[in-house]
Amino acid sequence: MTTEAVSSGTRAQIPAPVQKDYYYWLRSFTAGGVAGCCAKSTIAPLDRVKILLQAQNPHYKHLGVFATLKAVPKKEGFLGLYKGNGAMMIRIFPYGAIQFMAFDNYKKFLNTRLGISGHIHRLMAGSMAGMTAVICTYPLDVIRARLAFQVTGEHRYTGIRNAFQTIYLKEGGISGFYHGLTPTIIGMAPYAGFSFFTFGTLKTLGLSHFPELLGKPTLDNPDVLVLKTHVNLMCGGVAGAIAQTISYPLDVARRRMQLGTSLPDFDKCCSLTKTLKYVYTQYGVKKGLYRGLSLNYIRCIPSQAVAFTTYEFMKQVLHLN
Repeated sequence: MTTEAVSSGTRAQIPAPVQKDYYYWLRSFTAGGVAGCCAKSTIAPLDRVKILLQAQNPHYKHLGVFATLKAVPKKEGFLGLYKGNGAMMIRIFPYGAIQFMAFDNYKKFLNTRLGISGHIHRLMAGSMAGMTAVICTYPLDVIRARLAFQVTGEHRYTGIRNAFQTIYLKEGGISGFYHGLTPTIIGMAPYAGFSFFTFGTLKTLGLSHFPELLGKPTLDNPDVLVLKTHVNLMCGGVAGAIAQTISYPLDVARRRMQLGTSLPDFDKCCSLTKTLKYVYTQYGVKKGLYRGLSLNYIRCIPSQAVAFTTYEFMKQVLHLN
């Protein structure tokens, strides 16, 4: 934004570079939030099923992914597939916004201040951005997990506000909202890092070596090189699949720790190492540490594909390139 856009009364008080930085950050925040919401809205039913299977919900633990998708509407109605999604949307906008905005800024910081460039700075910036977003929005993720784990007729919480109040009063105040934070951060580092690293690498290869993959930029930002939409979707999907495979056991541990007293065996899931050991001992690798992974592939591939593609589009629209 130029100084002409500022009224004469404030021109001297707010320099143009400061305004430019402010509006760039605002546009970046908006682009990331919209990307996150679009991605999560496409997979909300699969997210609910994933939580039910990961935490061995007694009503559905004997079922597989697709059987659970059929059983939930029969038992709880169609909207049962979207239970906890309100908390998810409240969480995911700031989460996506912070993650994408932080990635761009960490990448610039690593390059200009520390002299780190090439592929490694994508991996580092992605990991740092993912951890930053998790720390800022973690309490909302705990609320969403608790609401999604409930089954009709056995509600412990009546809604988002009640869940906040109950956890705060009965589970140690603020610390009650951070159960499972350690495995989440440890799991998010490789997940976000490899997601951004893989997508960025594939995007660079496409732009540099495969001109037939180039798409048409928006009319108001015609000088930017962009990939075709289906190519962006493919790159995002591959990034999600690789990242999810690496970090999935930590995601299982995180969910069990988040659910806390909602589980009958919560006393055995009080730390990361104890949770991983307990799940492995009780259920093994396939049915424990990687239970629900097939569902996660089904949900994370389109989720990451939509997230990265939407963000790339929003960058063009909001002139962030």
